Parts: sequence; C-alpha cells; structure tokens
Amino acid sequence: MGSSAKKKKDKRKDFQKPKLKVGKSRPKPANLTDTSFKSKSIVLDKQSLSVAAPTAASQLAEHISLLSSRSDTRRRESLSYLANLISARPTDSPPQLVVAILPKLAPLILDRSNSVRAQVVKLFHVLAKNEGSGQVYQLLPYIRSGILHLAADIRDSSLDMLAWALDDRRGNDLVTCAGGWFQTMKAFLLMLGWAKETQSSGWSSSGRSRVEGRELAKALKVLAMLLHAGLAEVPREKPPSKWGWPYWQSEPHMLPSRSNAYAHLNLFGPPLDEENCEYGDREERQKVFHRRFQAEMEKGLETSVRQGGEVGRCASAAQKNIAIGMKDFEEAEW
Repeated sequence: MGSSAKKKKDKRKDFQKPKLKVGKSRPKPANLTDTSFKSKSIVLDKQSLSVAAPTAASQLAEHISLLSSRSDTRRRESLSYLANLISARPTDSPPQLVVAILPKLAPLILDRSNSVRAQVVKLFHVLAKNEGSGQVYQLLPYIRSGILHLAADIRDSSLDMLAWALDDRRGNDLVTCAGGWFQTMKAFLLMLGWAKETQSSGWSSSGRSRVEGRELAKALKVLAMLLHAGLAEVPREKPPSKWGWPYWQSEPHMLPSRSNAYAHLNLFGPPLDEENCEYGDREERQKVFHRRFQAEMEKGLETSVRQGGEVGRCASAAQKNIAIGMKDFEEAEW
C-alpha cells in the first residue's frame, strides 16, 4: 500500500503548479542552453592586405574583365565605371580606350539583362561624335541580330544602338563597310515583314511584321536615318575662289579622308558576294537599293502611311528620303 500511495503522489506532483514567491525568478529547466556569451568578428572591406592602393590601370583592366562576368550587377557596375571614366576624359585625348573596350562591349548589345543593355546604350552616347566611327563594323553583326531578335526589349535597345551608329560621321562608315548597306537593309525588311516570300527546304516566310505600335514607329524612324545616310548626296566642299584652273578637279588627287580608301576594290582579300561587298560609292548603293529593296520598301511604307499617327509620320519621312536620294538615279544608265 505504501508503494501505491507514493506512485500516486508522484503523478500528482507532475501536474502541480509551482508557487512563485515575489522577487524570486523561475527555476531554470534542466535542458536550458546558455546563450549569454557574445562573439566578435573582424570584417575587411577589401580582401587585400597590400598597403598601396590599386592603380588606375589595374582598376580599368579589372572592370574590362568584369564585362564578361556572369553576374548582371557586376557587368552593369563595370559599364557605369567605364562610362564615368570616358566622360571625365579631356576632349582632345586619344581614343585608345574606346578601341580597347569595343570588342568587349559589342556582345553586351544582346545581353539578357535590360539594365545592362540600357547601360551599354548610355555608355555609347557618352562618346564624342567622332569616336567609334572606325569600329562600327564590329558592332553591326550584333545590332542586326538584335533587331531580328524574338524579344521585344532586345529589339528596342538594338534600334537605339543602330540610331547611335547612324549619327553624324558614323553613318557614312556604317553604309560603306562590308555588308553595312545590303545586310542592314535586308534585316529591316525581315523585321518589318516586307521581304519577299521565299520557299526553301519546305519552309516559307510568312511576311508578317514582328513590330507594331510604338516599336514600329521607332523602327521606321531609324530606317529613315539609314536611307538618308546611304542615299543622300553628300555636299562637296568647293575649292577657294583664288584657286583657278587647273585646280578645279583637285579633290581626286588629294589624300583620302578615311583609312583604307581602296578597300572596296578587295585587291588582296577573298572574293565577296553581293551581300558582303563594300558599297563606298553612292551610285552603287542606289543601284543595289533599286534592284533589291526599293519595290518592297515603297509598298510597305505606303501601307504604314495609311495607319496615320506617329507611324504614318515616320513612314512619310522615310518615303521622302527615298524620293530625294533616288531622284537622280533615273538619269544614270545601268
């Protein structure tokens, strides 16, 4: 009986609430973990123990290498650093920096991040008007791929890049480089859905435009810039009045104003087809445009003009550039 009474007493003890006295804390459980200790750590801002600060050349090389980083943030920050560096340069400084970073910048035109592509466009607009003119041919393959991309935001940023490449002196370099005139015009016809329907290996093009609305208006605006750069007659400087005969025709005997002036002859290179040829002469570009693009482009522009609004205005500007650029083409006998 004594053992049974003791067991009942122990069970009742488990369910009894302890009476706390005033000023006395609750007893701590047996499995309590002591967390009263404190830890301290040393955080270094830079993982370098060298006393000397990194030089400007080493920082530049590091940011150029980070342009191919997998992190979107690092690519964007490196582009921002390069844009600030270029904008802070003296205006008469040599363009070695632009020539060095241009091959790294070209693939970023098709970057998957919207912020990175926006920073690329911003960086190119920081350049002076005469900078980057000799290296436009390196950007063209990426720009053409961008305006034919399936993603609308990549097409939009690529049109911004093409508008930059057509500005001022760079526009002439774009239409005169290898494939700059023919392939760019062909890319526009494909993007706008104005190309001829072709059938090859069981596939056919639908002729449907990839752009509409504001994007269509922007594409037509850039197309008008391309037509002006390729078809407009460049005014030639007249010799001073004090120069008489025989210096009236002195321009062909002067030093050329652009590098590799005889590249269009392709004297030492492999044979080129019609798409990859250099059309350095305005008459050659008129001939190719009339034979391969004019009919489809005029038909597509006429349809866009009927839409009215901003699209109609941009299409009308492109029609005007075609009319001005091709007005003297009929006088030539091809």
